[in-house]
Amino acid sequence: MAGAPSGLMKNKLEAYKCCSNDVIHFKLVRSKKDVENEDIAFRPDMTHQLFGDHESIFGYRDLHLDLFYTAGALITYLKIKYLDKVTPEKFDGISADDVEKPIAEMMPPGYLTNIDDFVSSLEKEHLFRPPGEKVNSYQIHKDNCERTFEVFKASVLSPGFKNYHERLQTFLLFFIDAASYIDIDDDRWTFYLLFEKYQQNGCVCYAVVGYMTVYNYYAYLEKIRPRISQVLILPPFQKLGHGAKLLQTFYNDTYERPEVLDITVEDPSENFQRLRDFVDVRNCMKLSSYKRENLSSGFCEKMSTEARTKLKLSKRQARRCYEILRLKSVNIHDEDEFRAYRLDVKKRLNLPFHRSGKSLPKLCLMLNPKKLQSVLERRYLHLDIQFQMLYENYKLVLSRLKRKVSSSSTSLSSSSSSPLESDRKKKRRKKCTAEQKESRKHKERRNNTHKHHKHKHNKAK
Repeated sequence: MAGAPSGLMKNKLEAYKCCSNDVIHFKLVRSKKDVENEDIAFRPDMTHQLFGDHESIFGYRDLHLDLFYTAGALITYLKIKYLDKVTPEKFDGISADDVEKPIAEMMPPGYLTNIDDFVSSLEKEHLFRPPGEKVNSYQIHKDNCERTFEVFKASVLSPGFKNYHERLQTFLLFFIDAASYIDIDDDRWTFYLLFEKYQQNGCVCYAVVGYMTVYNYYAYLEKIRPRISQVLILPPFQKLGHGAKLLQTFYNDTYERPEVLDITVEDPSENFQRLRDFVDVRNCMKLSSYKRENLSSGFCEKMSTEARTKLKLSKRQARRCYEILRLKSVNIHDEDEFRAYRLDVKKRLNLPFHRSGKSLPKLCLMLNPKKLQSVLERRYLHLDIQFQMLYENYKLVLSRLKRKVSSSSTSLSSSSSSPLESDRKKKRRKKCTAEQKESRKHKERRNNTHKHHKHKHNKAK
């Protein structure tokens, strides 16, 4: 008898649960009409950093949470609405989650909860000017419309930047996994802010597009090693090439600085790594050591040195660019040529295995033949998986590079060109069906090879 009410109550409460990703709606508001324009709304990619790993909110039916920002100054408005709420009086002592608390904790004080106050703040949007110094501007041509974008470089000493950054960084928790707020008082931080410049009612206005944070670590002998920490392009502006333009602007700013040793990235996501690969490969194509005729000879010190001195790339990233460009020049239909490429990449992937002290001669002394064969088979399989993952990512980078070549003349122009503008004239056409055939052949060869692994093998595939 006691279990029946509990079961009924549980079923009743199901209507009061929701996914926090689905109920939060952002808007970057430029005018009063945008307040009611649902076409400009966008949702977060994640909310687990505010509402827990399950990204759920309990206690509300038809919950709707609005987070509106004025497009430039980022004056913030929060509205929470729902049809019904769980209360202890109506639901046997059960309470709803405090949905406003985690939002309020991540936002700076002073956010608005009155829509009239928010609409009034729009009247001052034309007065907002981005903090910092303008370092780049470019235009995007799309749908018979030209849009202008500008990049500003700021530091903690830039007038008005600290307060602005407090509002800007609130987006991080919704769009970058494992994001955290930085110590804004540390003067080794540098910020690159991207804005759209537009006209409204005869006035010049700015709307935030995204930003990048860079921490300048000290390196030996008074050098600096900038580390890219966070890069965010807001959803309304994604898939337009802004990430590449922002990253290239930062690169251009470092090329002429002799104190910069090389550039690193803090825990890059898979998407950012592809973005970085795309920009770096595009730049490496202008280096003499990365010319097509040099790639088949393998990665060399000349490549590493030229990439470091001219592009500030680390040796690891320089090698990665070499592998992508070599794949671009490889005839994947030629079994011997593609096999040589595959072995070259796997040789690099296998280096940590040797450095860990697990080289073949040592394993031969430590393990009996049966166990040795098992270890080697697992290692070869792992190398195959690693290579295939890289291969798929490299193809995505080359695909984007190919699209850029075909569309660059009409879709994107810049008033601040890079001294290492990529060579976009080379084109190679590859058929998907042929690649699939090669992949199947490779799997068959791999399976046959695994059947014949013996302890006498002294090289990783």
